Amino acid sequence: MDAGGSFPLQVRETPGVNFASDNVSGAAPEILEALTAANAGNAMPYGSDPVTRRLEALVADVFEREATVFPVATGTAANALALQALIPPYGAVYCHRESHINVDECGAPEFFTGGAKLVALDGPHGKLQPHTVAAALTAGVRGMPHRVKPAALSLTQATEAGTVYSIDEIATLADVAARHGLAVHLDGARFANAVAALGVAPAELTWRAGVDVLCLGGTKNGCLAAEAVVFFDPAQAEDFAYRRKRGGQLLSKHRFVAAQLNAYLRDGLWLRLADHANAQAQRLAAGLEGLPGLFVVHPVEANEVFLRAPSAVVAGLEEAGIGFAPWDEGLIRLVTSFDTDPAAVDRLLAELSRLTAAAADEEPVAAGE
Repeated sequence: MDAGGSFPLQVRETPGVNFASDNVSGAAPEILEALTAANAGNAMPYGSDPVTRRLEALVADVFEREATVFPVATGTAANALALQALIPPYGAVYCHRESHINVDECGAPEFFTGGAKLVALDGPHGKLQPHTVAAALTAGVRGMPHRVKPAALSLTQATEAGTVYSIDEIATLADVAARHGLAVHLDGARFANAVAALGVAPAELTWRAGVDVLCLGGTKNGCLAAEAVVFFDPAQAEDFAYRRKRGGQLLSKHRFVAAQLNAYLRDGLWLRLADHANAQAQRLAAGLEGLPGLFVVHPVEANEVFLRAPSAVVAGLEEAGIGFAPWDEGLIRLVTSFDTDPAAVDRLLAELSRLTAAAADEEPVAAGE
């Protein structure tokens, strides 16, 4: 099975007990209210409406800096179009081997960039390491047309392993990129979870740390279908309006995307939603302690828990109708969301307690595998 996992097709899901992804949740009530409000009356299309115009001012307030903002409908489109704006077709994007752009976007970054190459690097717990990036860039030969030109560094925050880059980690990696002339792209599908986990200002994790463009996610955290490409340097966004249109992401009734993002960012809603998801992941991680034969393989810092468990336990969860995502042999991913009921976490822990007790006589899973 690939690093991105796949979702179980035969799981008999119990309502409210589905930890397969934060995409299984619906929309937050505040988002639905904003959509209803945006639906009243007429408005000019293609982003020429008051709702969309308000979004840029709101983003500037949240990030403490004027920025150029482009709402889009999907995270894949946000990442692919953002990278297209940053690099040439003969460029290279350095990213983590398990990053979404490398594993789960069906070649969209390569397609939209006109054939640019993703250079996958390894790093513990989903994080790139400065020395690894520096070594890869040093090994590259610039000005030699037989090889792609290093052009961008892509980071994921929170990572695909559910971990979080600190401010210093982002800044150090961005400094390595800057010394080699690379732009820095941040895949922020779960950016809210990272900000909530660290309790820092969004600006500290982005432009102040050296990030050039942020793909700000909303869909995984309470929106219906709303992401935003945020350029902190307007010069890099010069042609993006054309790229977005050509990429099929300029919606005619654009106000309905912008309305979601306005409600999402206003009054800290996005962080409250993410904080709840993170708290439920911590509740789950705490409850797993002491259960025999189970190993949490990555630090639980955002809203994902990666659990290695005996096959009998995994099969038992499926039989019990608990939704989860199988990742590789014996490893499953459990994701909490903005609307995860603490009772659902307790139900999952109760099932795991029962199943691990029944599997106690089986050969234990080796830690760290």
